[in-house]
Order: sequence, then structure tokens, then C-alpha cells
Amino acid sequence: MLTTQANVLLNSHTGRNHISAELREALHAISTVQKIEEDTYLFHEGDRADEIYIIKSGLIEISKLAANGKEMLLRICKNSDLIGELTLFSEQPAYILSARVIQYGEVLVINKDTLERSLVTNQKLAFEYLKWTSTHMRKFQSKIRDLLLNGKKGALYSTLIRLSNSYGTEKENGILIELVLTNQELAKFCASTRETVNRMLVELRKQHVISIDRQGRILIHDMDYLRNEVGCENCPIDICNIN
Repeated sequence: MLTTQANVLLNSHTGRNHISAELREALHAISTVQKIEEDTYLFHEGDRADEIYIIKSGLIEISKLAANGKEMLLRICKNSDLIGELTLFSEQPAYILSARVIQYGEVLVINKDTLERSLVTNQKLAFEYLKWTSTHMRKFQSKIRDLLLNGKKGALYSTLIRLSNSYGTEKENGILIELVLTNQELAKFCASTRETVNRMLVELRKQHVISIDRQGRILIHDMDYLRNEVGCENCPIDICNIN
């Protein structure tokens, strides 16, 4: 039986689904199924990239080592999400991110060379694939931008905005983030430390920007404050989410 947390993760709001039925069918036709076990890695940053993956079931977190040596959590991926796509059409490809299984399930494994040949011979599928991967690249770039341009505070604020888009529920006094995360887990999204995140959350509570209920859920009372602080560009939800 899935935990409450896993159910929340699996039911996140992710915006539009960019993969067409034709592309999905083509990817499935050249894939094999692989079981994935909790707390194992599909790949590590720097490993040779011979395969890409589509999640069939389960949950996988995608992370990258930041310049300060801290692990930065970039995505929490679920059913139908593509992993490892950034290595396509590159020489001596290596994964630039790491993928750790946090909920057991199955993935579709696609050989990188086989996929490249399929896309080269089918322009329509190649166009569909490029649109799909473009969205993932925009997500990746925006998260790195938030960290580099706005520092730790901006990284936390943008993470709260993304969490609200993915797991938020409208309430009379704000937006409740249904997913419960510890300060240590929040710190991983910001490539920061638990102590730093704790100090920033205390400051936000003092300013009545947020509050935290007994279950540990964050309620955002003043979303405009967070958006103004990070120069929010009001990106669509399919870009500005935590997935």
C-alpha cells in the first residue's frame, strides 16, 4: 500500500502532457521493461549514457551536484516522465544528472542509438520529441537560474512557488502545500543546508508570508511576496513545477 506521501507525489499537478500518442507508441515499441527497487540508482552523474528511460510506475528523484558540493534536487518524476533525455545526439554521452528510485516500480528502457536512428528516419516523431525535451530543458534551466541569480533565499522561494504549483490546494487564507517535506529535504532542492533553510523559514513565518500546520504542511499566505523577491516571470505550470 502506498504511503500518504507517495500518493501526494503521484497526484501532482504538472500542466499539459507534451508527448503525443504517436510518439508514445513509437517509444514503447523500441523499449524493454525493467523493474526498479527503492533506494537504488538508475544512473549517476558522469556515468556513460547508453540508455534513456520512461517511468511506467514508481517515483524517481533527479539531482545534480552543485558547485559547492551540495546535492541539488531538481525533479521528482512519476508515470510517463522521461529521464536521461539530455544526452541524445551527443558524442561520448555521459549523464549530467543522477536518478535515484524513491518508490519501487518499472521503467521502459530505450537504447539511445536505437532511438536516434528512429528519430532520424521519422521527421514528425523527431519534431514531437524535440518539443517534449524542450520543456524539460526549460525546467532545468529555470531552476539553475533561480539558484545562480537569486542565491539561497531565491532558491527556497522559487522552490516554494514550484511546490505550490505541483502540490498546492487553494484555501481561504492561502495555498496549502499538501506534500510534507522536512527542512533537510527542502534544503536539497536549494543546494543548501538544513540550518540555512530553517532560518529562512522562521523569517518568512515572522513576516506572515507562510505558516506551518501541525502536520508539517506549509501554507503560503503571501504568494506575491515570494514572486516579487525572485522576479517571477509567471511561467506556465508545465514549466514552473517541481516535477
